[in-house]
Amino acid sequence: MRAAAAQAWIDLCRAEPQFIFLTGDLGFRALESVREAAGPRFINAGVAEQNMISVAAGLAHQGFKPWAYSIAPFAYARPFEQIRNDVCFHRLPVKIVGNGGGYAYGVMGATHHALEDYGVLGTFPGMSLFVPCFDEDLKSIFPLMNSLSGPAYLRLGLDEKPSGYLPPAYQACRKLLDGHQGVLLTVGPLATSYLGPLLERSPWKRPELWALSHWSSDSLDLPLEFLTRLSSTTDLILSEEHVPTGSLAERISLFFMQNQITPRSLKSAHARGYPSGKYGSQSFHRKESGLDLSSVLNEQGSVS
Repeated sequence: MRAAAAQAWIDLCRAEPQFIFLTGDLGFRALESVREAAGPRFINAGVAEQNMISVAAGLAHQGFKPWAYSIAPFAYARPFEQIRNDVCFHRLPVKIVGNGGGYAYGVMGATHHALEDYGVLGTFPGMSLFVPCFDEDLKSIFPLMNSLSGPAYLRLGLDEKPSGYLPPAYQACRKLLDGHQGVLLTVGPLATSYLGPLLERSPWKRPELWALSHWSSDSLDLPLEFLTRLSSTTDLILSEEHVPTGSLAERISLFFMQNQITPRSLKSAHARGYPSGKYGSQSFHRKESGLDLSSVLNEQGSVS
């Protein structure tokens, strides 16, 4: 999604005079166009993510609208204290962007994987969380994030939609495919890895596919159509490239209990770390965690 993000930043830079972009010495062969468009409003903060976030907080306090970019774990884990103390406790409009969420950085290993990012950041007051599915989503998400008066985190991943698939208009939670074998709710671009195989099945032999892309530490809004679809005869699978603690599965389970929503069964497919102790591609780690479509559907109907 980096190319789509770069174009969205260029558009935002031209429309928003208070826009400032900070990068942790990343973006070679990806962000040069943003640097050219932003000019002096493009800041290479160096390999110093804690300082980058504190500088962004200071800029936001002075009325600017800073966006701070890095590889996902460097964007939220290394500057954890600065995000908590400098940004969130003051509810400053700093936008944090982590590229390559989940297992996206593959063989680069655990230091480059972001498996607990939105769970951790969702504990901070006023934090909005965005996990887009498609490149096209960024055209809607960037203006929305820029308009927020408080902090936000954006997890970028890989759009794997099949050729010819036209994504539905962006919504925080939306249906991507009809189906009659239960409901599969995913988070962000993981949904796009399921689209191709599911499209090869008839609607009678596949689950209804939904994707969640936006929520906040303060609220979780699920569409009435989605909630109406759930009943005591419906199996629900929640699939996300994130550890179970702090996951959307936890958040949605609490939502269901509070609102007396009772699907027939609830299965949580999630990141399991490194069961084999080995590193591989993103698809390798998804398979080990049971996040590939075949594993998810084989577990359909069981209760986690």
